Amino acid sequence: MLKKITIFILLALPMSVFAQNFKFGHINAQEIITVMPEFTKAQNDLQALEKQLTDELKRTQDEFNKKYQEFQQAISKDSLPANIAERRQKELQDMAQRQEQFQQDAAQQMQKAQADLMTPIYKKLDDAIKAVGVSEGVIYIFDLARTSIPYINESQSTNLTNKVKNQLGIK
Repeated sequence: MLKKITIFILLALPMSVFAQNFKFGHINAQEIITVMPEFTKAQNDLQALEKQLTDELKRTQDEFNKKYQEFQQAISKDSLPANIAERRQKELQDMAQRQEQFQQDAAQQMQKAQADLMTPIYKKLDDAIKAVGVSEGVIYIFDLARTSIPYINESQSTNLTNKVKNQLGIK
């Protein structure tokens, strides 16, 4: 008898789980982030930093090109003693190495700045998504911008993008 009851429970349990009305939601985080004021400010800050770094890189490149041309002209005229030519060549090599190092440092600086500026924005978005998820009583909120989901049945999954925008105070 106990065996029959156990089998019945094991068979009925999955049916009761499927009988529940699960609620799912989905959003498009990209659509939300691009209208967040913090995102606009972060993009402006990143563009300003990129311009600074690009300007500095151009300045050093122009300086290198000028010195290189002067060196080439002096070599072609045979007007430099060997020890001075050697010293200027070494100077040019050092400049090229510093410029290469600056490019690497600039790329790292841009990556760090982007992470520093975007991390709090994503945290704020994630907090808003969680708040909407709790208030709407959904089990999952899928982000169509971060996860490739080829199909969503709109009758069984609610688009919560606008509710997350409202949670963030965005119209």
